[in-house]
Amino acid sequence: MVVCVHLPRFELVLAAGGAQALVGRALAIAPPVGSEQRLGEVSGAAEAHGVRRGMALGEALARCPDLELVPADPVGADEAWESLLGALESIGAAVEPARPGLTYFDTDPLRSLHGSDAAVLAAAQRAVGPSGDAVAGRAPGLAGRSADRPLLGGGDRHARMGAGPTRFCSLAAALAVRSRRALVLDGSEALRWLAGRPIELLGYRAQTEELLEPLQRLGVRTLGELARLGRDELADRFGAAGVLAHRLARAEDTPLRPRRERERMQETMDVGDASSGLAIERVLGVLVDRLLARSDRRGRTLRAVTLSARLLSGGGWREQVVFRQPLSDRDRISLALSLRLLLLPAPAASLGLAVERFGPPAGEQRALLDEGHAARAARLREAVAQVRAVAGEDAAMRVVCVDPDSRVPERRVVLTPLPG
Repeated sequence: MVVCVHLPRFELVLAAGGAQALVGRALAIAPPVGSEQRLGEVSGAAEAHGVRRGMALGEALARCPDLELVPADPVGADEAWESLLGALESIGAAVEPARPGLTYFDTDPLRSLHGSDAAVLAAAQRAVGPSGDAVAGRAPGLAGRSADRPLLGGGDRHARMGAGPTRFCSLAAALAVRSRRALVLDGSEALRWLAGRPIELLGYRAQTEELLEPLQRLGVRTLGELARLGRDELADRFGAAGVLAHRLARAEDTPLRPRRERERMQETMDVGDASSGLAIERVLGVLVDRLLARSDRRGRTLRAVTLSARLLSGGGWREQVVFRQPLSDRDRISLALSLRLLLLPAPAASLGLAVERFGPPAGEQRALLDEGHAARAARLREAVAQVRAVAGEDAAMRVVCVDPDSRVPERRVVLTPLPG
């Protein structure tokens, strides 16, 4: 049996500061700066005016002149979502995240551990918590939030759970839930129950969301009507997306693909007065030094990293960077990342750098210098490594001038690990 865990308007609740902030207000997540002007998640009051996620900003304002735009907080949403997924994985669940606020897992491997499907659902509800405790703001780098205030706004937001024979059936069950009790569909009644559900459920799949508008023009309102059209007819008109839509309406789906266990290293640093320009590049260099000096890196190269920032104006920004080749050279990593700092939409309050994927162990990545200098650098790296092995990671440090014009002495210079 597949279980779906759904937290409605997850990103909007986080960006607005809690579920209570959505009550009676037409809110929407503002489009990212420099991208296509389309809205993110919208509140129920905005939906009542006909505003939908992905709608063009101009059309949304024409339909709802009182629409309030909330800056997106992708950094906070990512940290809160990782915390919730970790809570589910703590009960043994192998989760498949679909998007922030929506994930799936299979109960079959957990039945012997917890005793029954009902016990697995109860354990998942306890892990997520009745009031969003699984995503409480205790993760590092959550600047500006109280350490004991839940990110989902306290007891006014509950995770909805549904269970069924397939991923799509469990999603339909979770969306139909209006209380804390999970809706469970067995195999015999799932097909009959799905027949009465609206075709808007297809919008939760990237492969089928574009079929909603043409199907509505054809007068198709429920999944049962869609299933009666026939697979061949849908394949002829809509191709592979039509075949998948027919399978979903017939309670058929692909097996779950749980995410791989990943090891994530992250470093964050408050920027202070060094919120832009050359000073923030120095802060970025400090973060690179700290990541490369971490003992849990175990000499591996970096293949993909995520550069993130919390903005002074509110919200956040994040950018994933995949290197052309695995790197462990500080200068090359800093050069590649400094170009992404130009994409910052506003001055930053803090900067973060996280490793998303590691490469193979580092070899000798020598710069285009003479052999004598390279040999001396290699001996220095070996000496630094030996000192750290004896006295710890903070044994070999160097002074970096971050913001010489700052009025706070502690912000003028910082200690960063000596490259080793």
